[in-house]
Formats: sequence, structure tokens, C-alpha cells
Amino acid sequence: MAGFSTTVYNALFKRTSTFALTVAVSAFFFERTFELISESMFNSMNKGKLWKDIKHKNQLNVKWVNIW
Repeated sequence: MAGFSTTVYNALFKRTSTFALTVAVSAFFFERTFELISESMFNSMNKGKLWKDIKHKNQLNVKWVNIW
């Protein structure tokens, strides 16, 4: 296990530039994953109450007549 932690330290955390890049990339992927999970949970908990679910009930079926 010490070999793995040493490799990770040398590859990602030893230099400030690679540490900053690691933090930025990790934050990006965490944010995207968190957004996808939270949006999925929101949609499943509010199913039937969202506009995309009730849109068809509120739209009028009107045919436009061309008078020209």
C-alpha cells in the first residue's frame, strides 16, 4: 500500500502545478456528477408536477386558417 500512496503523491501532489490541476479536474467532475444526480433525484421526486409532464394538458389544439 505504501507503493501506491507514494506513486500517487509523486504523480499528483508533489508539484504545485500538478496539485492545482488535480484539484481543478476533480472539482469539474465532482460538480458534473453532483448536478446529474441531484437533477435526476429532483425529476423523480416531482414526476407529474413538472411542466414537461403537464404541458399537453395546458396547450390548446387550435388549427390556424390561412385567410389569404
